[in-house]
Amino acid sequence: MSDVYGGILKKRALGFLENAKDNFKREEYDLVLFHVEQFLQLYLKYLLYKKVGVYPKTHSPTYLLKEIMKIHNNGELKRFYEKHLEMLNLLEDAYITSRYLPREYNRELAERVLEFIKKALEVLEWIERRP
Repeated sequence: MSDVYGGILKKRALGFLENAKDNFKREEYDLVLFHVEQFLQLYLKYLLYKKVGVYPKTHSPTYLLKEIMKIHNNGELKRFYEKHLEMLNLLEDAYITSRYLPREYNRELAERVLEFIKKALEVLEWIERRP
């Protein structure tokens, strides 16, 4: 496994998260959701790559998180998934609509997404520290 490749995935993921925060400041709420989804997707791919050397060629954070749950059989991770399934699906929909449909999101939803991703980042960093 190449540490360089994994490092690139993580760096890009964190860049998308910064883009989302900048988008919020510019009131580009649809792009907040898009960039948060991109962050989540790449960070999950990074975690899978780090652990097993490959990751599925999918754009679905839900699917990627399920794959991580198979590797890290942990009740807290499962509870996080179950508690936030609707948000995960919203982000997947935001990814699809940003590319194919004219859809806009409002400030309130963008704020909720940014709050969610703070919690998600804590979980992702916890997974990263696990052997």
